[in-house]
Amino acid sequence: MNTSILTIDLGTTTGWALRSSQGPIAHGFVTFKPQRFEGGGMRYLRFRRWLNELKATVSSSSLAGGVQSLQEPIGVVYFEEVRRHLGVDAAHVYGGLLATLTAWCEHHNIAYQGVPVGTIKKHATGKGNAGKAEVIAAMRVLGHPVTDDNEADALALLHWALDTQEV
Repeated sequence: MNTSILTIDLGTTTGWALRSSQGPIAHGFVTFKPQRFEGGGMRYLRFRRWLNELKATVSSSSLAGGVQSLQEPIGVVYFEEVRRHLGVDAAHVYGGLLATLTAWCEHHNIAYQGVPVGTIKKHATGKGNAGKAEVIAAMRVLGHPVTDDNEADALALLHWALDTQEV
């Protein structure tokens, strides 16, 4: 199959990792913090625009992080499935981003699947309740120069998908 895998850790700071069918991995994080004088829905419009730009970049040219000229579609999206939030605002943001992501995937006919946080952490570190620093350290051991825990979570999710799913 000639498709890319995209993994996403949804949040105000969204971590992402992308692997082409040929193997190169790009990763990073992007912030969807509300800007001054923005309405409440703008973060979701900016998130959708970012998804569209990522899809267009993957399909046509080169992407930062060493992935060049993929010219292949995103075939599947895996996202971190959060079941418990520490605050109401975080739950609302997650729900809005999740709705935007799943609607975008449906619109573009891209398969998607949520993966529980504990499953990702256990696969990456051996502990389902591992802390942020432990996930970052595990991704560094795999050779990824990460500095952000959201980016590390997206990479851990990518490695889970590569090791356990038929992609």
